[in-house]
Amino acid sequence: MSSSDAESIKKLHEVDTVLADELTASDELLKTIDLAEEDAPFKLSSWLFSRWSSKPQLNEDDIATRRSVYDNPEMAQLYWPKQEYENLHRFDPTARWTHREERSLVRKIDWKIMAWAALSFSALNLDRNNLSQANTDNFLPDLDLTTDDFNWGNSIFRLAFLCAELPSQLVSKRLGPDRWIPTQMVLWSIVTLCQFWLTGRTSFFLTRALLGFIQGGFIPDLILYLSYFYTKNELPFRLALFWMSSNLCSIVGSFIAFGVLRMRGVLGRAGWRWLFLVEGLITFSIGVATFFRMPPSPTQSRTWFRPKGWFTEREETIMVTRVLRDDPTKGDMHNREGLSLKRLWTAVCDYDLWPLYLLGLMFGIPGAPPSTYLTLSLRNLGFSTFTTNLLTIPSTVAGMITMFAITMVSEVLNERTFVAMNEDLWVLPFLVALYCLPENPNQWVYFGLASGLLSYPYTHPIQVGWCSRNAGAVASRTVNASIYNMFVQATSVISAQIYRADDAPRYRRGNLTLIIICCFNVVVLYPATKAYYIWRNRQRDRIWDAMSVEERKEYLTTTTDVGNRRLDFRFAH
Repeated sequence: MSSSDAESIKKLHEVDTVLADELTASDELLKTIDLAEEDAPFKLSSWLFSRWSSKPQLNEDDIATRRSVYDNPEMAQLYWPKQEYENLHRFDPTARWTHREERSLVRKIDWKIMAWAALSFSALNLDRNNLSQANTDNFLPDLDLTTDDFNWGNSIFRLAFLCAELPSQLVSKRLGPDRWIPTQMVLWSIVTLCQFWLTGRTSFFLTRALLGFIQGGFIPDLILYLSYFYTKNELPFRLALFWMSSNLCSIVGSFIAFGVLRMRGVLGRAGWRWLFLVEGLITFSIGVATFFRMPPSPTQSRTWFRPKGWFTEREETIMVTRVLRDDPTKGDMHNREGLSLKRLWTAVCDYDLWPLYLLGLMFGIPGAPPSTYLTLSLRNLGFSTFTTNLLTIPSTVAGMITMFAITMVSEVLNERTFVAMNEDLWVLPFLVALYCLPENPNQWVYFGLASGLLSYPYTHPIQVGWCSRNAGAVASRTVNASIYNMFVQATSVISAQIYRADDAPRYRRGNLTLIIICCFNVVVLYPATKAYYIWRNRQRDRIWDAMSVEERKEYLTTTTDVGNRRLDFRFAH
């Protein structure tokens, strides 16, 4: 071992000691603060400032490498990546890097990888949300459709979407997300622009089914792709930015609709037809460009049209090594490896993730119908087509802010269950207020309440990252992310049938149903999920703590358990 390596390891131990002291001190502080108190945020921020100002900060040139199992020669061989892992040639457990290097590299990944992934996700939402904008331009009357037909169209879309989730993930794992994601985008953009020629109920249902089937699996595919580049603590924050880009896309979509819908009458066609055509062409362009903007992995950014690649050899070593240090299971499979039926069945039968699937099914129901019917309700209350599209912007902007804030709170407190529950806590009083509105409310009062409701902190990014973390292995993560998203899509199937035509225009029966579901989520579902994972971790602790050091080594050497089945795995909650 060289003197420079010895000095690096010495610095690494110093950093670990500082971090351990901080974690111990923060744990002690949280025991003394009642987070329900009004001044709790002030106490916490004051403590953080005092800690920051009272001790020297880590220098940019200090070692940033985190300790892992690879620092123990006996443990390292038990977690070594497979020979087929495409980035193995850049994996170096002896590599050390500074805070300056890591921050610079992460910023580069954000711009090269994350930014385009967010743009691709925005293209998905541009095509998923344009039906709501089309409704402001007499879409239903032009096709002789009722609001119940509209509900069934949404249900057909979601059913096709969730049915395609798992098959899409299997295709993506075999072909690679860098190939499958742009293929999906090009295919659904063609269906989107073909809606220019819709003729009635049958063609409406058919295009809804095709769009759902092609778009299914797109979100888990992108999340799997991002996990190649980010650590488990970095990913939730990026997912929050991911969904913020979706909200930003909704704002841009509203302005596009504001302009394009004015084309009603051009060539004798309705404005909503031009909207589908224009937005379909936009998505098609992004989809084609995506074929050239998604490298297969951190070490495969060099290609015939990008001969120098995006990253240096040093950067590739840091990228690969830091991700595997954070989560050794990411070396279990290569990025073109399909799933065996055995591993697929094992992941499907993973009962420890069923509580998260149930959360995925239930948490979004209370806010979904008010969101879907916002434009229709505003039009029915007398707002014009163009004013209605602009009035959807305030809640979208507020939703971006609250989603970003709630995700940061979750990571700072290392808490998921009770933080994620805040979406339903936010929605509940607004649902009660909507339920109590008179038959013909003031249009601005309704707009204020609906906008307040739809400004809720969207906790889906937290729960997606939560599910990915609790899966514990690449194969499981791939399947479980799809299953979780299938349950989330089933939310839309259920919620699409809550506001019915015979309950219009105030939907009092529907709002009462939403209030009951919201109360169930807050009082029963989230607390029960947290209690379950605490219980499971205590079970593991009892077994693991009773084993001797030699017994633990024997277990790690001989076990066939993978992912969250391993005794050394602990569930996040």
